Amino acid sequence: MADRKLFAGHAVRRLRRQAGLTQAAMAEVLTISPSYLNLVERNQRPLSASLLVKLAESFDFDPRALAAGEPGGGEVAMRRRLADPMFADLEIDRAQVEEWLAGAPGGAEAFARAFDRIGAGGGGEEVANDPAAEVRREIERWRNHFADLDGIAETLADELRLGTGDLYGAIAERLRVKHSLTIRILPVDVLPDMLRRLDLHARQLQLSETLDPASRTFAAAFQLAQIEARGEIEALAKGAGFGADTNGRAAERLYRRHVTSYFAAALMMPYARFLRACEATGYDIELLQRRFGAGFEHVAHRLTTLQRVGARGLPFFMIRIDRAGQASKRYPGANGAALASADGRCPLWKLHHAFDRPGMLAVQLVELQDGARWLTIARTVTPQGHRYGAIQAEFVVGLGVEAALAGSMAAARGFDLAGPATPIGLGCRACFRHDCPQRSTAPMGRSLTINERERGVTALTFAGD
Repeated sequence: MADRKLFAGHAVRRLRRQAGLTQAAMAEVLTISPSYLNLVERNQRPLSASLLVKLAESFDFDPRALAAGEPGGGEVAMRRRLADPMFADLEIDRAQVEEWLAGAPGGAEAFARAFDRIGAGGGGEEVANDPAAEVRREIERWRNHFADLDGIAETLADELRLGTGDLYGAIAERLRVKHSLTIRILPVDVLPDMLRRLDLHARQLQLSETLDPASRTFAAAFQLAQIEARGEIEALAKGAGFGADTNGRAAERLYRRHVTSYFAAALMMPYARFLRACEATGYDIELLQRRFGAGFEHVAHRLTTLQRVGARGLPFFMIRIDRAGQASKRYPGANGAALASADGRCPLWKLHHAFDRPGMLAVQLVELQDGARWLTIARTVTPQGHRYGAIQAEFVVGLGVEAALAGSMAAARGFDLAGPATPIGLGCRACFRHDCPQRSTAPMGRSLTINERERGVTALTFAGD
C-alpha cells in the first residue's frame, strides 16, 4: 500500500528557523541541494520517506509533528470537512484536495478555521462547541495511532506474560503487588449503576459481576494504564490544547479517557503480535476475539490503530450507530473514509440491517457515487451491565476497508471485489443518484421536480445532471 504524499513545507520551514539554519545549511545537513529544499518548503515537492528519516535523525523532533502541522490538519481532516452535505454538489475529489493543500496552504488553513468555528452543516455554536467533535479532530490529527503508548504497552504486555498466560490474573497481581490495589468483583445490587469504581480508601478496584471476562480484563488494564502510563497520557491530554473553558475541560477529559482506553487495548492486543495475527488469519475478527480474549468492539477499535511506520495494517474505518442512525463513535481511519466521517448515512448500507440479525456479521461490497468501493462488516454489540427486566441498549459497529485492499481478508471470501457493488450514498442530502428507490429528500442545492404525467422509481425527483 503506497503512502499518501506528505506536503509539509511550512513545518519544515518552521523546524529550520527554530534550529537557526539557512536553507543552504539545512540542505547540507540533510545531504540534499538547497534548491530541492526550497521546493519542499514551498510545497512544490512532497517529503520523501528518505528525507523524512533524515529529518528525524538530524533534528530532535517527532516526525508526526509534520503531519499534525499540515494546513487544516492535513488531507484526511480536510476531506472530512468537505464531506459535509453543503459541499456535496461540488464533487471535490482527493486529487483536488492534495493540490489545494500544496498550492494554497494558507487558504486551506483559513477555510478549516472558519468551518470549525461556524460549525458543520449550519449547526453553528452547537457544533463548534461540541467537546466530542473536538476530541474526534484531535484523534484524527494523530490518525488514531499513538506510537509511544503502543511501545510502552508492548513492553508491559511481554513482562506480564512472562509468568502466566492469564492476562487478567497477571494485571490483578501487578496491581496488588506494585500498587497495593486489589480487584474485587461485587454483586450488581452493590454496584447497581456502575461497572467499575476505584475505592482509594479501601484500596480496591471494584468491578460489577455483570462484566464478561473480556470486559473485566479491559477494566483492569484501564486501571493499570491510569497508573503506569499516567505521564504519557497527561502529556497527550495537555498537548491537545483544548482550552480552559467548560467545553475545553470536558473535551480534555473525554480525550484522556480515549487514550487511556487505547493503552488498555494495546495491552490486551500488543501491536506486533496483533498485526501478525491479523495477517495470519485474514483479519478474522471473531478468531481475533478468541485469541486475545477481547470483545468485538475492542478488536474493531484496535483495527483502526494499525498505522505504525514500517508495520502498517489495513486502513480500517469504524463507526458505531444506534437504531436511530445516530453515531456515537467515528474513526475515519488513515484514508479518511467519508462513510465514517459524514453525518448522513444510506439505508441501503447493511450497517442498518445488522440490527435484524443480532450477533451475526453483515458483509457487503458498496460503492459511493465518486466510485470509491469498500468492503464493509457490521455486527450488533450490547453494552455490559444489563440485568433482566432492564432496558437493553444495542448498537451496531461497522468496519470498512477499501475494496482494492481487502483481497486478503477472510470476510472477502466469495466476493468479487471488482464486481457489482451496492450503490450507496452519504445520506440523501449528499447523494445525487436519480434512480434510488430509497430516496427520502432531494440533495442539498437541488430543487424537487414534479411531473404529473410521469412517476419514476422514486417520487422525489430533482433538477440537475
